[in-house]
Amino acid sequence: MSSPAYDLVTPAGRERLAGTDPHNVVRLILPAPEPGPGGRSAEVAAATLRRWQDEGVLVRDDEPALWCYELRPAAAPATTGWLGAVALPPAGSSAVLPHEDTYPVAVEGRRALLAATSTDLEPIVLAHDPDPEVTALTDVVRQGAPVMTVEDADGVEHRLWRVTDRALLDRVVAALARTGAVIADGHHRFAAARAHARTPGAGPGSDRVLALVTPMGPGGLRVDPIHRVIPDLDLEPAVDAASAGFRVAEVTTAGIGAADAVRRWLGTPDEAGFLVTDGSRVVRLTEPSADVRATVPPEAPPAWRGLDVVLAHYGLLERLWHRPDDPDSVLIAHSVDEAVRLAADRAGVALLLRAPSPSDVAAVARAGARMPRKSTLFVPKPRTGLVLRPLAD
Repeated sequence: MSSPAYDLVTPAGRERLAGTDPHNVVRLILPAPEPGPGGRSAEVAAATLRRWQDEGVLVRDDEPALWCYELRPAAAPATTGWLGAVALPPAGSSAVLPHEDTYPVAVEGRRALLAATSTDLEPIVLAHDPDPEVTALTDVVRQGAPVMTVEDADGVEHRLWRVTDRALLDRVVAALARTGAVIADGHHRFAAARAHARTPGAGPGSDRVLALVTPMGPGGLRVDPIHRVIPDLDLEPAVDAASAGFRVAEVTTAGIGAADAVRRWLGTPDEAGFLVTDGSRVVRLTEPSADVRATVPPEAPPAWRGLDVVLAHYGLLERLWHRPDDPDSVLIAHSVDEAVRLAADRAGVALLLRAPSPSDVAAVARAGARMPRKSTLFVPKPRTGLVLRPLAD
């Protein structure tokens, strides 16, 4: 009954998941609205959740626990972490730092779902400062047999250990309390949790949020790029406009196709600039002009000003292509294939970007800055539906 996080599920993927199992958690995180005008999908999710509890589909633990969580991709080192409730820090605290902007409509949608279900349906992901005791305790727990193992469609094996030993839990909590953390995934859910906590009558448990806490660096997550698709923009006028601020060069696609040409570019660390494609041709944009660079706000912290995604949004999307950064004008793609396919389907162009490093992300967060929305794709992703957190004890 598990699913990817809600923002990684396409409409077609939602229908496929819902069709494979009448109890798939996608029915909660992306509920279908009630029929008729004004249908309220959050209430549908709440009713579904109550029914699953009444039927014994979901069983509530009888004692407090943390979950040690290992994500093991087929061809990459394992990521480990701890899954549990994390206190929402007060305003101005640096204990948990966001690094991306959020979209208010999306925040409100998640807040309404949280309020209706009174349940954390999926975790945010935090990357914490490395701590040797956290690593040691994690390794001790992983020596035992996991209580749950799930393999997802990408070949990532998810293994969980339920930990209830009070002395061990106290040591884990104390060690994690010494660290600071950056939000790796779930900015909208974090903002929704804070908004819900401020709501009069929110109730007990609303001062916390379900989170998977992983180390920054070894044993933690890696960052993949997130690409942009601009619908209803032909490649030729897009390149003509871009040439006013960048050096333009055609990229050879003969014999390999656009997607493979993009992947080859992404796999060459020394390459610079951006790629633009309509699914057939691929063009590289490099050497931004002084006028384009001047679009990046000079008062922003250096760690933020140097990001490719910032230059792309301010210099290319806004200045040269005159596109606002909203979900209708700039679509998000989480893979090269998705970006190329979406560009072709929407009669537009895909803008392919390189991922920032985890240290770049941490530096931006600690400088108090925010990347444009959907700038980072931390992987591997925890599976939604393995652990839910009712707000009330």
